[in-house]
Formats: sequence, structure tokens, C-alpha cells
Amino acid sequence: MPTAVVVSFRLGLTDGVSVVAAGWARALRGLGFEVATVAGEGPVDRLVPGLATTAAAPPAKAEIEAALADADLTVVENLCTIPLNLPASRLVASVLRGRPAVLHHHDPPWQRPHLAQSTELPPRDRAWRHVAINALTRRQLARRGIAATTIYNGFDRGRPTRGRDATREALGVAPGARLVLHPVRAIPRKDVAAALDLTTALGATYWLAGPAEDGYGAELDRVLRAGRCRVLHRRPPSGMADAYAACDAVAFPSRWEGFGNPPVEAALYRRPVAVGPYPVAAELRAFGFRWFDSDRPETLAAFLDRPDEVLLDDNERIALADFSHARMAADITGLLGEAGWLP
Repeated sequence: MPTAVVVSFRLGLTDGVSVVAAGWARALRGLGFEVATVAGEGPVDRLVPGLATTAAAPPAKAEIEAALADADLTVVENLCTIPLNLPASRLVASVLRGRPAVLHHHDPPWQRPHLAQSTELPPRDRAWRHVAINALTRRQLARRGIAATTIYNGFDRGRPTRGRDATREALGVAPGARLVLHPVRAIPRKDVAAALDLTTALGATYWLAGPAEDGYGAELDRVLRAGRCRVLHRRPPSGMADAYAACDAVAFPSRWEGFGNPPVEAALYRRPVAVGPYPVAAELRAFGFRWFDSDRPETLAAFLDRPDEVLLDDNERIALADFSHARMAADITGLLGEAGWLP
């Protein structure tokens, strides 16, 4: 059985790259690959600490060679896209020269103002295939001489284990109280302050489900203390399916996202979602999603007062048709088939 190795800065955690990488790993197993994961942090098969974005020193080239030695196919999840550990990116690229590899691009440096001066990534090699998670990035790569394929992220709807009432009880949220879920890691571009303002306007409890990262902890504490609504900051007690079941609406006022998984997940779980004006959101809305604008809370409030099941039906149908795991797996099959890399 051929081996596919999925490699990144971190894997197996709650960030968007980890979630999507897990979906790719599942698809690769379905195609007949044995899959191994390699990362600098997280619950992975092969831990190489020097790959982490927080690593004090890059890994030795021999460590990378050993971690990828049995790879018939390597999927590089964002590690050769964004310069968060540039020495590690260079090493991985050098080891993969001439070998079958998919470079999966989530958010290249030019999409982040503080990284835009970096022009070294993504690297290129005739043996590789490039995949972007949206058409915007694919077009930007093309302008830089890199031909890429767009494969949108794909999702399955998980089954709640506790259910709505038990999860709300565990959170201390009364049955009739409104609960707004913000299912993100706490970093500046997620705009926690805007989510708090939205929640306040809805007369609801705000639930931030992810931890602070990238040194944002102190600022997050200040923002949460300034909030004018009840605040919950904790991981879901029993998984994201229960978190979506427990909430009445989803907040996603991000200023930038490479994709933005929560609006599609909200559609699958039949929850209304208020979305910020990040560029890729417009690309996703073009599929027909009906999302609320995060800076117009009165429209979401009106929906919560008189829910429209047709809107939820339409969003769910689009998510199932265009953003399912099966659709993503079919696209991956087509990509690998064209390259001659299927088992």
C-alpha cells in the first residue's frame, strides 16, 4: 500500500489548517493510501519539533529526510506557503525536489500585511502540484507564475453526543436564553470585539470556543472585560457538533480568512451566521448562501424573532452539494488522477 505523508507546522488541533488536513488525510485513506502525519506540534505520527512556528531552531535536514523517507506522495499543508518558520519551509522544499507532492496553499504571505514583504514562498518544482483553497488565491498564484487548482474545503456534519439542552446546562445557559457561538481561535483578525458587539445587540450570551494564540492573551482579556454581555470563554464540553446544537446563532465577523470554515459548518448544522466582509466570504456567498452581515445585527435579531426555515434549508442544501467531504474527495481524486499518483 502506498504511503501519503501530510506535513505542516502543526496538525491534529482545532485550527482551520488542521481541520482541513484531517479531511484530506481521510480522503487519501479512502483512495488506498496509508497516511502518516508529520508536524512540529500536535498529536501526530511523527513529531519534528523544529517544524513548529514557535521552534527555537529549525530541524536538521536529516530529520526531514527521515520523516518523509517512505512518502510516495507528500501533502504540504501551508508549511511551504506562509513564512512562519522559513528555515523549515526551505528544508521541506529541498527534500521534496523532484518528488510527488501537493503544496496545499491556505494563506500565502501577500495576503497578510505583516508578511507581504516575503517573496520566497511558495517554492516551485515541476514534480509538484499546487492547490489553493479558494479561487482568489488561485488567481493570485497564477499572476506569480504558479498554476494551481482550486479545491474548496469539505465538511461532514457530526452527530451531537450531549445535544442542545445538556450542553447548555453544562455551560450554565438557561433554556430560553440566546447563545451566540464564536467558534474560532482568539487572534486579532477574528475580531472578538465585533462579535461581542453583535452579541450585545442580540441580548445574548457570547461564547468564544477557542483559546488565545499568537500572544493575544492579554489583549483578549481586556476585550472580554470590556464586553457588555455575558461572556463564556471555554472549549466545547463535548465537541463542535454539540456547540452548534447548543447555540442560537454563529458569529464570524473576521477581517480576513483564507476560507472561513464556520459559516459553512453553521449551514450544515442549520444555524444562522453573521459574517464579516473578508474577501473570500463574497466568493463563498456567490454559491447562494444567505448569511447575515455582522455589522447589521438588527437583521439577525429579526430572524431569531421569526426564524425562516427556508433560509436554513437553502444554506444546508448548498453546503451539502458544494462543500461536502465527498465533493472534496472527488476533487482530490481528479487531481491525483491527472498527475498519475493514484494507487
